Amino acid sequence: MKAATDTNDSREPDGSPGTDGRPAGRRTGVTVAAAVALTATLALLPLSRADRADDGREPRKVSAEAAPAAEEAECVEPERSLRPSSQPDEGPTIDKIKARGHLIVGIDQSSYRWGYRNPATKTIQGFDIDLARAIAEDILGSPEDIVFRAIPTNQRVDALNTTTDSGVDLVVRTMTINCARSLQVAFSTAYFQAGQQVLAPKEDSDITGYDKSLSGKRVCSADSTTAYDELVKNSFGAIYKDEHDGTPRDEDQLTVPNQLDCLVRLQMGEVDAIVTDNALAAGQAAQDPAIELVGEPFTKEYYGVAAKLGNDDLVRRVNHVLEEYRAGGADSPWMKSYEQWLEAGLPGIKAPPAAKYKD
Repeated sequence: MKAATDTNDSREPDGSPGTDGRPAGRRTGVTVAAAVALTATLALLPLSRADRADDGREPRKVSAEAAPAAEEAECVEPERSLRPSSQPDEGPTIDKIKARGHLIVGIDQSSYRWGYRNPATKTIQGFDIDLARAIAEDILGSPEDIVFRAIPTNQRVDALNTTTDSGVDLVVRTMTINCARSLQVAFSTAYFQAGQQVLAPKEDSDITGYDKSLSGKRVCSADSTTAYDELVKNSFGAIYKDEHDGTPRDEDQLTVPNQLDCLVRLQMGEVDAIVTDNALAAGQAAQDPAIELVGEPFTKEYYGVAAKLGNDDLVRRVNHVLEEYRAGGADSPWMKSYEQWLEAGLPGIKAPPAAKYKD
């Protein structure tokens, strides 16, 4: 089933043998049907007004999220961003947004607790969504002056750099700040700290973390993500690249457009584990209690709001918003959003990451 606003595959398992001889219909628990149904619901229900996701994207192309090693070597602390402006209303990008009357933000609509469509209320909710609305309110005066566009993980950079109507002003979508991406987009200061970790079934799995226990295992990751980059660096013998013997088949896909596609593949027994941000994985474990995070996070990385390179006035304005969003200690908007959406799966966080600025 291909969605109109997303590319999640929410096929029903048919129990036929998988490519490695295992039953493709293996479930990780009784919640698989509900989770698959949730995937389909999130992807297919149309969004309206402030909750609508505009489609009309260009055909998929390879995102330029990699950079030559020599250029990356010059990058130090990519989470450093432009200082907030003392006059945040000034700038051509801000003027354009105000003239249009709404902010256009690229988001995920299927990552539970971060950016997802609640099928009961038919609204987009989550930690990233709260932040996006705060930015819209600061620039335009209302958190409702916003248009959400659901974009696949591997099109976050393209959505910012396109000149078509499918473009966005910002991406607020659990996007890790790194040196390679900093050559393609402009990041705000960090608004969340995460780390890569392994997600695996609780039962019938001998995977212990990001280690040799992955040898020979089929591991899923999303295209153009730090998870995939880490597997390229050291896979511990895991099978993580798509291998086709002619016509590609959905069940062969180990590298997928959207991270949630990996959860469906794990539930259906098509892969043995997922490598992804632990912040996203905690939400997936909440959807399906038959899976769990194993081992420890093996990276430290930061999420940032992304804008098009050169839109410095917008980046400074976002950093201005983040200064206020973090302020207030336990009563800050950041902490309130964390407590509502993330604390249950990621307990113990006492404060947001501190802002770092360029000299």
